[in-house]
Amino acid sequence: MDLLSHTHPGKYYFWLFFILLLAACSAKKDSGEKEPSETIVLIDDLKREVVLSRKPQKVMALAPSMTEMLFFVCDTSQIVAVTQNCNYPEAVKTKPIVNNYPMDFEGLLKVKPDLVFTIEGMTPQSDAERMKQMGIPVYYQKYATVDDVLDGLADIAKIMDREELSRSKIDSLRNLKNTVIAQTQFLPKPSVLAITWQDPIYAYGKNTILTNKLQLAGAINAIDTVFDNPYPALSREYILKINPDIILGGTFNEMDSSFFKLYPELKKIKAYQNKRIYKVTDDLNSRPSPRVIEAVIELKKYIHPEAK
Repeated sequence: MDLLSHTHPGKYYFWLFFILLLAACSAKKDSGEKEPSETIVLIDDLKREVVLSRKPQKVMALAPSMTEMLFFVCDTSQIVAVTQNCNYPEAVKTKPIVNNYPMDFEGLLKVKPDLVFTIEGMTPQSDAERMKQMGIPVYYQKYATVDDVLDGLADIAKIMDREELSRSKIDSLRNLKNTVIAQTQFLPKPSVLAITWQDPIYAYGKNTILTNKLQLAGAINAIDTVFDNPYPALSREYILKINPDIILGGTFNEMDSSFFKLYPELKKIKAYQNKRIYKVTDDLNSRPSPRVIEAVIELKKYIHPEAK
């Protein structure tokens, strides 16, 4: 008697399907064909498409500020290298160094991160394209405000699958920002000129993140014009015209013996007359990093020492 005549038709078709499936898998294996890997497509802040073959596990940053962000979000073991200018947090000293200027492509290949993070203006896109050809994708961020920096942290956390682990830390920065706003929002708003170079005179322009940090700290940027260069060269006539209430760039004595010695006519401005000239911590104020709220608090200390 035929064995199949006593077998339920459903069972017959199940075993037939199973045998065919095994045969197909065996044929794929014999032909050397690989199962397709999961491709991840990200869009960075420059609207560039960044393609990853898998979730990134090994990363590095090409800007000191971005390195701080990675240490804030990632497990330290995930960060494979830092740049020659990275000095915070302390753990950067345990990592290999890959120069970002000039770009050390050979050193980058040695550590071979799955993804490189950088910021607009730090890494030429031609360098990013070369890294892409080497199999190392590059992800750009850019910031116009303090909220952009905090959103950037959340963005990194999402990419690195560390949202749950990072959420409370990022939320604490947002809460601290709101506390500062509550302390300064109804106070007078003095104008602040932040000098970055003395000869010729360069300063933080209106279209830099400092403008927003000053707003949070209870002040305004004394530069009232948006220049093409975010850090414009200023004439003495322009500085006399805007007549800032406060100058950032050094202590009063340091600026008196250097800047105002070069430009004695600028002693007429209110900042000099009232001795409201201050030296702020450079790394805090020049880096859009997780310490951005700490930078705002330092600015507030000089601008509104009465605000508690």
